[in-house]
Amino acid sequence: MQNPLRDFFYFSRGERRGILTLIAATGIVLLSGYLISAWQHRENISPADIAEQAAARQEYDEFMASLEEQEQPRSRWKHTSYERKEAEIPVVLVPFNPNKADSMAFRHLGLPAWMVKNILHYRSKGGKFRKPEDFKKMYGMTEEQYSNLSPYIYIAPEDTARNTPQLYIPQPAQAENIKYASGTVIDLNLADTTELKKIPGIGSGIARLIVGYRQRLGGFYQIEQLKDIHLDTRQLQAWFSIKPTDIHHINLNHSSVDRLRSHPYINFYQAKAIVEYRKKKGSLTSLKPFILYEEFTEADLERISHYVCFE
Repeated sequence: MQNPLRDFFYFSRGERRGILTLIAATGIVLLSGYLISAWQHRENISPADIAEQAAARQEYDEFMASLEEQEQPRSRWKHTSYERKEAEIPVVLVPFNPNKADSMAFRHLGLPAWMVKNILHYRSKGGKFRKPEDFKKMYGMTEEQYSNLSPYIYIAPEDTARNTPQLYIPQPAQAENIKYASGTVIDLNLADTTELKKIPGIGSGIARLIVGYRQRLGGFYQIEQLKDIHLDTRQLQAWFSIKPTDIHHINLNHSSVDRLRSHPYINFYQAKAIVEYRKKKGSLTSLKPFILYEEFTEADLERISHYVCFE
């Protein structure tokens, strides 16, 4: 007896082949539909969207690069600012007492802030400079710095005394306290502080100021130069005479930039111009080449001319 259910699910070889072909075709159709849908979704991205994505990526890259650039100079900002502040303080070499000068006076002498702090700390602890060589012993002081400053160091007599008890011995009146009579004339380029103090109106401070400035100049060529150190020449005119032959000259063909700029009438840029001209064009025979230089005025060249030679 045949089983009806078996007969229902029985397929011939041809029928089975057809069924398998149908299943395969159905799978291919479904897979094709998925691939076509995905492709269409990709094709639907407009060029504007692509450009927007590229711009956003570029903006992000630029932002990250700017962060790196800002981070690099940040560590150097304080140091650069400090160096700029250091460079803004002009160097002016004038006579000074290392036991009395304040911080700004030391800074104008070209000393760095940290060295000035050391000097003031040394003085606050009772330290005292009793002779110019003592100033050389400050920590960090170089040979070049001391060499530039040593001609301007002034140690007051009271600073040289030791704290030891001494007997008081009355002294006769000093000859330096005697003032010259009216009509006396002395050589401004030869008089020392003792002789200068014999002129009415000139005390120890003014006498040291005149001698110190004379050393820096190399000598005076006219009385009016005392105005450079804020003295009233009208009152002093009758007391002084000047011999131009007493002036010390600077050889422009051999002097360095540092030597030239140490003179009160020659600044750094003028000294640099002189040395550069010498390197490029050879020895100088006059100051005429510098008439057209912006570093020099006619007044500069006129007063410099009294202190230079070309040997």
